[in-house]
Order: sequence, then C-alpha cells, then structure tokens
Amino acid sequence: MTTPAVMVLGTSSHVGKSLLTTALCRIFAQRSYRVAPFKSQNMSLNSAATVEGLEIGRAQALQAEAAGISPSVHMNPILMKPTGDATSQIVVLGKIWGRLSAAEYHQCRVEELMPIVQESYELLSAKNDVIVLEGAGSPAEINLKEHDIVNMRMAKLANAHCLLVGDIDRGGVFASLLGTFELLDPDERARIRGFVINKFRGDIALLLPGIRQIEQRLGKPCLGVVPYIEGLLLEEEDSVGLSTKVRADWGDDGSLSRKLRVAVISFPSLANFTDFDPLLAEPSVSLRFCRATKELLGADVVILPGSKQTVDDLHWLRERGIGNFLHSHAATGLTVGICGGMQMLGKEIVDPAGIEANGASAGLGLLAIRTEMQPEKITANVRGELLQSRLFGHEVSIEMLQGYEIHIGRTTYLPGAAPFARLTRASQSDRTTTDGCVSDDRRTWGTYLHGIFTEDRFRHEFIRAARAFHHLAPPCDLFRWKEQREIQLDDLARVVSSALDLATIFGWLGLPLHGQESSRSATSEVRG
Repeated sequence: MTTPAVMVLGTSSHVGKSLLTTALCRIFAQRSYRVAPFKSQNMSLNSAATVEGLEIGRAQALQAEAAGISPSVHMNPILMKPTGDATSQIVVLGKIWGRLSAAEYHQCRVEELMPIVQESYELLSAKNDVIVLEGAGSPAEINLKEHDIVNMRMAKLANAHCLLVGDIDRGGVFASLLGTFELLDPDERARIRGFVINKFRGDIALLLPGIRQIEQRLGKPCLGVVPYIEGLLLEEEDSVGLSTKVRADWGDDGSLSRKLRVAVISFPSLANFTDFDPLLAEPSVSLRFCRATKELLGADVVILPGSKQTVDDLHWLRERGIGNFLHSHAATGLTVGICGGMQMLGKEIVDPAGIEANGASAGLGLLAIRTEMQPEKITANVRGELLQSRLFGHEVSIEMLQGYEIHIGRTTYLPGAAPFARLTRASQSDRTTTDGCVSDDRRTWGTYLHGIFTEDRFRHEFIRAARAFHHLAPPCDLFRWKEQREIQLDDLARVVSSALDLATIFGWLGLPLHGQESSRSATSEVRG
C-alpha cells in the first residue's frame, strides 16, 4: 500500500481508540488532506446507515463526519452484532452474512473475509491522501491472534505507522503498555512507533518520571498525554460507555420549572443507545437509563429503545415486572418506542423463520400493530413528515423528520391504527412508506427511526409537548445539537492537537503540517 496510514491501537477496549481516531480524522481534514477512517472488523450494537442503505459501525460514521465525508461501507467492511454471550450476527459489506458462534467465526470463517477487507481498504486508499485505521480490543490477545484481521495483520497490510494508546483513568497504564508490547512479535513491535497516554487528570509533573521509565523499557517515545475531556457530546463505541453517562437524580422537585424526567429502558441487548445523546444534552431534560421498575418511578416519559434481540428483551422486561409498570404508566404518562421498542409496544411479534425466536410472542398491546420478523434487514437513511399536527395531544410545528432505519421485521397495522409518519428512503426517492403508530389517547407512539432526536426542531417540539402534557413550564433553554456537534469535533481536535506531537506523526507519513505550528508533546517537555 502506498497511501500513508496511521493506526490507533489500544491496550484494551474502551481506552479511547475510537475518539482518538475521530480526532485524527478531523486534524487531517482541517489541514485540507483527503482522509478516511477504516476499521476492518467492529463489534458493536451501535450502527449507522450509509447513503446506499448499508450498515456500518456507528463509530466509523462519526469518524467520517469528522473527516467531512459521507460514511461508506468500506470504512467498516465487517460488523459483528452480538446476539448473546457467544454468538453474533455478522454483517459483511453492510448486509447480513450469517450468524455464528465466536468459535465458528474465529476458527473457521474469518479467513474467508480477509480478501473482502483488503479490497475495501484498497478502494479507500486509492481515493485518499491518508487513512486513519482503528484497531479493536488489544493487539496482544494471544488466544485470538492467529486469526486476528483487525490489528497487526491489518497494520502490516496497510504499512501503517502505529500508535499504542493506554487509558490512565483505569489505572495500571504503564503495566498495560509494557505487557501489550511484550506480547507482540518482534516485527509487530517494530510497527509501534510510539505510545499515547489517554484520559489523564491531575499533575503531569507526577506522571513524567513514569513516562521516562516506560520510554526506556519500550524503546519507544511518548507521543503525548491526552487529558480527560469532560462533557464530550460524541457517541461512545458500545454499551460499556453507558457506565460513563450521568445518572440523573430526580429528587422531589415539584416545581413547574423542574426538568422533564425521561427514562430509557436499558435492555440486555440495547442497540443504538446513542439515539438519546441529544436528549441528555438538553438543559430542561433529566434522562436516565433504567433496568428496574423502581428506577422508572416518577418518569414523565418512558422510552423503549432499539434492541438486537427484541423478543428476548421483551421477555426480560416482563420477568422484571416492567411490563406491568408500563401498562400503569401508559394510563397517566407518556410512552415512546424506537425500532425494537416500538415492536414490543404492539399486539404481537411473530417469527416463523426463527430469525430471533421461533413462534409468536404477545406484545405489550399499547399500539395497534403486529410485527413479523423477516430474513432481510431494512437499512436506509430517511426523511419524512408527521402525519398529524399534534404530539402527545399538543399542537407542534415540525417541518421534517430525519433519521435512519436498521431493523429486521415488517410491521403491519391492525384495525384502528394511526400511522405516525410518512417517510421517503434515500435509496427509493420515488416511493413513500408509512411508519410508526400512535395510540388512540395520543399518549403512546412508536417509530422505526433511529436518530429522530438528532433533529433540533423535532427534539425541541417533543420536549415542549411532553412538558405541556405534564403541565410543566415551557423550556427556558434549548440545545442546538447539530451546531454544538461541529464545535465538539473541533474542540476534540484542538485538545488532541495540543496534546500530541503532530510534527512527528505527520513526519512519519511524509505530510507537511500545512500552515500550522508543530505542537509540543509531553515528551518534548520531558526532554526540554
């Protein structure tokens, strides 16, 4: 491969590989380079739809956004979506390829996919000035290394200069850096050009002696210490990120100006929890993820989100008594279902082909719909319009809906059902389809649209209508998500630019730092 490439590897999952890759994409784009992200294999229940109606990991869509380009299926040719502790749905080039156990995938089938990975990388490489690759987990997972196609083998294929990232917020960062390095083969160690310490808080003077020692032990330079960035409004890679979300305390505030209490049910197979990041950012909303009935008490709005295993999560919901709670809540409060959550709110879910679970399962019965699981997944970016001028019984002004569909299952309307919206899929611009359903009392509605809260206008009207329903004061302040998202991407790039030795990194790639002064790394301070 001749296109310059840099690869972000990590000592473990959730050390910040995805966001550092995002930052580097932004940094290159800001300097007018054509840059694209690449992750050959991703395991995540957070996914996105490309313009062509194909499915990729959510993190790669964010990275493409940071790079200023449309997401492509070639940025993430293999997506693994867990369906249990030891099985996953395998999505290849945006389409369902199969459902395999971990053993079947790693021992038998993964090698079949390497040519596809290589072809996707070559297509991206040919169109760009630089590629920023992201590894997965750790490159030193010696039990999986023989058939690993996302870390060191991919680094070799791309001839990438590799950064090894450790998370100091977890503790043990020096041991994790050294242990990872020691478990690599000599030729793999040679590809590691330096290391980065991520999520640092505190007095850097206390860290510098450790940096000196680990540089000597590794024989590699520290390319920077990236600070812990508080309040970053950019999506996490997977559900491990839920543990970092603020857990709202609803307290006993009975004032009319209190925050709207929104509860999102945290299913075992919760998918696309990033749908709710825009609501989390709203100053007039207090949102929390809930796994027990007691956590739902006091909620003004309960949201059933997307699920990778809809029927299993429906059974889980009933076993915990949440199903009974939802029936009581629906009589006085507001309920919303997104994708799989909407399917659960219907009368019945049938699965004759055993896509998720054989047979038929009774839904919660709050919406007059019936869903049949089908082998083909619907994946599309969509635009649309509300079919009614009221939300939760209150007049709203919403010009357009926008989001994306990613679901298995076709939903049909039963007598008396009222559709929620009319949609146009990007891949079928000459055809419209009805979507979602609204209950007779207008307190419950559902939609297949992921990302529906990303649109400022819809989210703001949703908040106003929900607050009005509960006789709360109108919101005094509303968040501009899209505008702030660009600011957040620039802020991320600024912080990372200041922390990393960009002159050295660009030098590896043979690329000038177009009109920018070289930043100084933590090690330049050490060597003063």
